[in-house]
Amino acid sequence: MPGPLHGIRIVEFAGIGPGPFCGMMLADHGAEVVRIERPGAGEGIVPTANDPLLRSRRVVALDMKSAEGIATTRALCERADGLIEGFRPGVMERLGLGPDSLLVDNPKLVYGRMTGWGQHGPLAATAGHDIDYIAISGALHTVGRAGERPVPPVNYLGDFAGGGMMLAFGMVAALLAARSGGASGQVIDAAMTDGSALIASMTWGFMASGRWQDRAGVNLLDGGAHFYDTYECADGKYLAVGAIEPQFYAILCDKLGLAADAEFDRQMDPRAWGPLRERLAALLRTEPRDHWAALFDGTDACVAPVLSLGEAPDHPHNAARGTFTQVAGHPQPAPAPRYSITSTERPRPPAEREDAAALLAEWAAREPR
Repeated sequence: MPGPLHGIRIVEFAGIGPGPFCGMMLADHGAEVVRIERPGAGEGIVPTANDPLLRSRRVVALDMKSAEGIATTRALCERADGLIEGFRPGVMERLGLGPDSLLVDNPKLVYGRMTGWGQHGPLAATAGHDIDYIAISGALHTVGRAGERPVPPVNYLGDFAGGGMMLAFGMVAALLAARSGGASGQVIDAAMTDGSALIASMTWGFMASGRWQDRAGVNLLDGGAHFYDTYECADGKYLAVGAIEPQFYAILCDKLGLAADAEFDRQMDPRAWGPLRERLAALLRTEPRDHWAALFDGTDACVAPVLSLGEAPDHPHNAARGTFTQVAGHPQPAPAPRYSITSTERPRPPAEREDAAALLAEWAAREPR
C-alpha cells in the first residue's frame, strides 16, 4: 500500500540541512513534495544523484523576484496541504508569501518554519549554525570528555534531531489536526534551540533527581562510566560498550575473564570508574576489534563494533533489515520507521526540474481532495 502520507501535498522552499531533511522525511512516507528552487541555483545546494536529503521530490524553478514567480508560488500553496521554509524571519513576508497572506488563500495550510533561533527572541534575526543553537540549549555542554572542551556531535543534534525531524513531527501533527476538522491551518515555529533542548529531556530529568553532574564526561551516559564508553582495539578500530544493567555487566565481565575480580564488582561506584576504565582499555587493546565483536556476538553484553560509514551497510543486521539502500549506485539510509500495512516510498534520485505551469495545471485538474 502507499505510504501513510499518500495524498498530502507539500511545497518546500529550497534550502540546506534541516529543511530538506524534513522534506525528505515527508516524501519518504508518501507525501508529494514539490521543491521550489531559484532559477540557476541548484548546483549551489549540491543536488547530486547521491544526496539523500534531496531524494523523492518533484522540482520546479521559480523566480521569487518576479510577479509571475510569486503568483505561481501562491497558486501552488493554495492547492497544497503544507509548506516548508527555512529563511530568516521576515523574508517570506517581504516576498508576499508569509502566513498572513497564504493562510487567507488556503485556510487549511500548515505553514512550517525552520530556523535556528526561532521566529522571535533576541537572536532571531542573527546568523548561526548547529553548533551555536546546541550551545545555548545546553546540549553541547553535555558532550565531551571530562576536563576537556565540548565536542561538536557533527550537526546531528541541532540541524537534524532538534530541527528537521522536529519540524516533520510538527507538520504531521498539524496536518492531522487540520484534516480532523478540529483546527484550521496554522504556523509551526520550529527552532533548533527549542528542539535540541527537548532532545536532552532525560538528562534534565537525571539532573533534577541528583543523578547527573552538570559537567561532561563524569556521568553514566557521557563516557564517565567504564561500562558505557568506546575503547580502542589492537588494530586502531573501536568497540562500543554499553553494559549498564547488572545482568548485562555480568556477561561483559564473564566474557572478558573478569568475573572473579572483586574490583569489577564496584560497577556503580563512580570512584572506581577511572581505574576500571584504564584496566578495561588495556585489556581491549590486546586484540583487534573484530575479535571482540565475534566474542560478544549473540550475547546480551551490549557490546558492538564501531563501524565506519563504509562498513555500516554491510553489517549483517543492517543488511537483514534493509537499513541502507542503493540510489543511483550509492548507499544511503533507507526510510524509517517501518509500518505493518502501509509502505515507505522507495527513494528516488533528485529529480530534474519540471515546468511549474504544467505541474500547477496537473494539481488543479485533480479531483478536489
